Amino acid sequence: MELKLPKLQSVNLNAKKKKKILLLSDDLRMSSGVGTMSREFVMGTLHHYDWVQVGGAIKHPEEGKVVDMKQAVKDELGLDGYLKIYPISGYGNPEILREIMRIEKPDAILHYTDPRFWGWLYQMEHELRQEIPIFYYNIWDDWPAPQYNQNYYECCDLIMNISKQTVAIVDEVAKRKSRTDTDSTYIPHGINQDFFYPITDKKELAEMKKFKQELVGNKPLDFILLYVNRNIRRKLPGDCILAFKEFWDTLPDDKKDRVAYIMHTQPRDENGTDLPEVARVLAPDCNIIFSDKKLENKQMNFLYNISDVTMNLASNEGFGLGTCESLMSGTPIIVNVTGGLQDQCGFRIKDKLLTSLDYKEVKSLHEWKKWEHNEELTWGEWCKPVWPKTRSLMGSIPTPYIFDDRPDFEDASEKIKEWYEVPKENRDKCGLKGHEFVMSDDAMMSAKAMSQNFIDHMDRGFKEFKPRKKFDIFEV
Repeated sequence: MELKLPKLQSVNLNAKKKKKILLLSDDLRMSSGVGTMSREFVMGTLHHYDWVQVGGAIKHPEEGKVVDMKQAVKDELGLDGYLKIYPISGYGNPEILREIMRIEKPDAILHYTDPRFWGWLYQMEHELRQEIPIFYYNIWDDWPAPQYNQNYYECCDLIMNISKQTVAIVDEVAKRKSRTDTDSTYIPHGINQDFFYPITDKKELAEMKKFKQELVGNKPLDFILLYVNRNIRRKLPGDCILAFKEFWDTLPDDKKDRVAYIMHTQPRDENGTDLPEVARVLAPDCNIIFSDKKLENKQMNFLYNISDVTMNLASNEGFGLGTCESLMSGTPIIVNVTGGLQDQCGFRIKDKLLTSLDYKEVKSLHEWKKWEHNEELTWGEWCKPVWPKTRSLMGSIPTPYIFDDRPDFEDASEKIKEWYEVPKENRDKCGLKGHEFVMSDDAMMSAKAMSQNFIDHMDRGFKEFKPRKKFDIFEV
């Protein structure tokens, strides 16, 4: 009897072991902006990195568990990726981090959200950076340069910024740095084009028609304005209602019933206001529709596609996911000229698209006296910008100062009217131009572009990492 030995499998000795990155942010399964973007760049880079997440939530229902996402990754991406989530309530502490690091042995830490939420992390900087680098995905959204963030920035080996303006802000603070050679770069949020896109398929169009009927009824509408922000004060939801009311008042009586404002948000929020009451008293006759049900990505894409324009007047905005999703879906926008919303406008000076390097010189375009009527400044045809007419210096103990950029609702109403008067066919063409823009190499606002940017810059961060010197403390 002949003995058959199993064939030996060849092993690639030159194959590199994946780097493992420990992410500190909102749980990537959550629907917050930070959670959504965490999911996109983690899932988009799992072919290149292994991931572990300390997944935060206000009160996490799975706190204390370890969630292995291997099967979910297999089902969605078709690959054997390493992704584990350690759910926590709040923002963790050093003991939790040390234990997870002991178990997982990551090659780097990536922090993503406001640094003061995880302040204890930066107090451990010298301990951590003796072994591994700290990367930071920065969401800071406005001037004056936050010198009170200097220590956070200096504790990082790489800072990736969500807006061109944020790059300039970090650069301004980093001029005072004394301890590190922190690298800073521009990586905008990226929208998943598989979730958000202009709908042309007949079957989807039929589904979308049914969705629209359930939301707004059978009454024919010529124009739908959309709000997709949280009901919180800095998003100015009350001002948005006033802008719509101001626009509605300009319409002939026979046209008023053919326009609607869909506000996809929680109508009542202790961090915002009572929007139904605002609408009842200040816009009693306007067709304002509140949509507060949680919508899956497919339904959100329906919502953008049935809308004619999406408006964001937020007085502070790091990026503006809703308006970028709107553009990816082919729907034009109205935005306040502040923070990362500027990047979605496609601003050009002398026909040159502004880069993060340009923002180190111009700082920001939010000064209306300087920029609103500047003939050298142009923007994309998919956008109608509204300049803030009031800039007040706000602050708190942890955030001593930051500009609050507030537009006039009357100015916003004029932009609504301008879009309303554009024929639908032309408006749709403008929206498609916006889709092309966010997908372009210039904008880099697709999820694929964001993920590749993460890989390129973090790989460089690993190569350039210089461990902090160790020292001992002696009692004298």
